[in-house]
Amino acid sequence: MYGAVIDWRALFMSAAGRAARGPSLMAVGVLFAVSFLYEAVAGPTLKLLTFWIVYPLLLASGACVLSKRLHDRGHSGWWAALILTAALTIWPAPHGAAGVLALPVIIWAVVELGVLPGEQGANRFGPNPLATVLA
Repeated sequence: MYGAVIDWRALFMSAAGRAARGPSLMAVGVLFAVSFLYEAVAGPTLKLLTFWIVYPLLLASGACVLSKRLHDRGHSGWWAALILTAALTIWPAPHGAAGVLALPVIIWAVVELGVLPGEQGANRFGPNPLATVLA
């Protein structure tokens, strides 16, 4: 058995600690799904009233998820700011020089956070989230 039960509230609302690849990828999927659902359901009037509430909450949650995953890889959570800036630069479609500059950051983030495993053992951000739990 790996790790303890996932604390989803902490994953979405706290940048402290580490998060394994699987829960992090699920959390990113949830954030994208909420964003797409909001865009599909909210009409122009509702967006005008709620845009400045919904998207800052989604960005803050995204920063927390990215920070925890970066911590699991041994990096500072502040790198999440670069990743989110690159993502916002190419959203909804990349264009021009900004897209060219953001693309390497996005590729690095996908490989670093989505493909590579976390550091083995504890690091300066906490214990390995996949450490075997002794019952």
